[in-house]
Amino acid sequence: MIVPAFEHIGRAEAIRETLQSDSRFEFVLPPDWGIAPIEAVHDGGLIRFLSTGWAEYQQAVGPTADVAPDVFYRPALRKGMSERSEPQSVHGRLGWYCFETTTPLTAGTFGAARSAVDTALTASRVVLDGDRAAYGLCRPPGHHATTGLYGGYCFFNNAAIAAHHVASTTGTKVTVLDVDYHHGNGTQEIFYDRDDVQYVSLHGDPTRAYPYNTGYADETGTGRGSGANLNVPLAAGTDDDAFIVALHNAMESVQSFGPSTLIVSLGLDTYFNDPISDLALTADGFERCGAAIAGLGLPTVVLQEGGYDVDALGDNVRRWLVGLGA
Repeated sequence: MIVPAFEHIGRAEAIRETLQSDSRFEFVLPPDWGIAPIEAVHDGGLIRFLSTGWAEYQQAVGPTADVAPDVFYRPALRKGMSERSEPQSVHGRLGWYCFETTTPLTAGTFGAARSAVDTALTASRVVLDGDRAAYGLCRPPGHHATTGLYGGYCFFNNAAIAAHHVASTTGTKVTVLDVDYHHGNGTQEIFYDRDDVQYVSLHGDPTRAYPYNTGYADETGTGRGSGANLNVPLAAGTDDDAFIVALHNAMESVQSFGPSTLIVSLGLDTYFNDPISDLALTADGFERCGAAIAGLGLPTVVLQEGGYDVDALGDNVRRWLVGLGA
């Protein structure tokens, strides 16, 4: 049975409507940053496929609204045989570049993903130009997209692209602090062996929470990145007070790393009424979280990730940003 996706344009519209009604927030339309910042983080094959995959599928199969894989590439399928390169069939490439079934390609996927990156980079530029904080209303989200794979409603990793851009153009350290309910497996993978970008994530314990395969506390980085990755798995029912304690502990690691800029992957699916999560934060808790992060005193770029209680999402974002003092 096909069910509607929890990630849809109504989420962004709800956030925009709420923030536009509050005079404290000023909106800026992002310019086109081009493809180069994406190429600096993602494999060329992934970028090419996302730009052409939907149209290729229409040509090969016929008109359809969205496109999802039916076969996934797994190395164990070819155990004992030589490795193969990217499949020629569009059906094969869907499972080559996507790691799960909930993230279909549609006619507008590539343009929307490009625009989300432009939003993230523009928010970063606002902060680099001197503002203390800026919020990027990114849609689709990005933190599940790895160097060469898309999935989890994510196509390009907005936070990772922004973090790489800041680190590479300024020559300074950057921390990505991920407070989405789901572990940002993509951001972790991209920076796992780097010492210029720290990844810190508070999320539902992967023993029960998507993406299940990453987000454990013993994943701390490798090579030059050893010690620059911190995962904080959270128990079901974690409430405002418990989350704030975990956040303050994580912020000690951020302070020790010494970044020049903080990029927050802001997921509000930690909300008590979120349809696909099991934590118990409230709107008051979100404002407390924003205030706690403001206490770091770092230039801060906030980029939208998850949050699927659409009726509450706009106000939850607003409360978090008010706490930050944005």
